[in-house]
Amino acid sequence: MHLAHYLGLLHRSQANLASAFREVAAAHADEPDIEHLCLRQAAICDTHAERLHPFAERYAEEAPREPDRLHSTLFSGTRTGGIALLRDLQDLYLMASECDICWTVIGQAAYGARDRDLLATVRDGEGETAAQLTWLRSRMKQAAPQALVVAD
Repeated sequence: MHLAHYLGLLHRSQANLASAFREVAAAHADEPDIEHLCLRQAAICDTHAERLHPFAERYAEEAPREPDRLHSTLFSGTRTGGIALLRDLQDLYLMASECDICWTVIGQAAYGARDRDLLATVRDGEGETAAQLTWLRSRMKQAAPQALVVAD
């Protein structure tokens, strides 16, 4: 059963996304909203990983390395300068998108396996991840004019 692969992918992606949100919170603590909201998003990712744990055990989770490679490629150190926040938010968006599509694929498998508990977890996770993506997109729109038009 390949569901174990995707459960491992999502489980690890959520943990890495939580870490990345914390890195951005620390790097941009001078922004009025970033530290607080990124730490809040990290906590949501931690909750997702916790909720996935019973299913990881049930389906004998495989732990693929792809999420680790994505995280290390996107977050290899903190950025500085006017464009740094925008780039960091975009990287978070890419990582959250990975989680989003994993929720979708796992949801389809949960339907096929008739696993109501997993399906309920997926519904919650999908909704919260969609909200994260919406916030990231909105915050990038807010940061873009300053980062791209106004000189450092």
